[in-house]
Amino acid sequence: MRKGRELCDDLVISIFVNPAQFGPQEDFESYPRDFERDIELAGKEGVDAVFTPDSLELYPEGFQTYLELEKLPNHLCGLSRPVFFKGVATVVAKLFNIVKPHVAIFGEKDYQQLTVIRRMVRDLNFDIKIVAGPTVREPNGLAMSSRNNYLTPKQRPSALTLYKSLVKAKTLLKSGVKDANEIIQAATKMITSHPETRIDYISICDLECLEDIKTIDKPALMALAVNVGRTRLIDNIILNP
Repeated sequence: MRKGRELCDDLVISIFVNPAQFGPQEDFESYPRDFERDIELAGKEGVDAVFTPDSLELYPEGFQTYLELEKLPNHLCGLSRPVFFKGVATVVAKLFNIVKPHVAIFGEKDYQQLTVIRRMVRDLNFDIKIVAGPTVREPNGLAMSSRNNYLTPKQRPSALTLYKSLVKAKTLLKSGVKDANEIIQAATKMITSHPETRIDYISICDLECLEDIKTIDKPALMALAVNVGRTRLIDNIILNP
């Protein structure tokens, strides 16, 4: 919102928990919602309008038109959440068509989502500039997320291993380690040494196509998804050799 306020004359935000991007066993019903707090924060940041459709407005009875990308979803989160990016691309295209923004801002924490939206905008000739918002972190480094509310106090040290493993990767790269697998193994060791952690994936990949790379000889994305207890968390960092 702050970045949007700097860039735009009129700032619009959408608040919509999108059912189309949740799988059958995922947490759509329990996903954290605090509408009154969201509105209060939006007001403090100078938002001009808040768009809050309900599910039936965006997906009326008989709805059958969805957007799918062929390659980008076949990596990272898309492998374990097969419907996610179909739902993301569809709802974002609908929001773009309804609100008609000139600029749209998406967070780098969901780097694959940001990449999918950039590709969709290019492929479908949306006249919209996509701006990346840097990941916002808690004071200890944990990437901010609605799902952090699920974590118990005992689980928080385990959750923090995502960020610590990314920092460790940066340190290893700086010391001369360019082998992606060696860095992934170090991250795996750090994360699995803490209780209640289950790694979904740790990947070092190309910044645009998201395909895994073996040697870090150019800027690359290190991304990971880890379940801490029942809470699925993601984080990433750009590794610059």
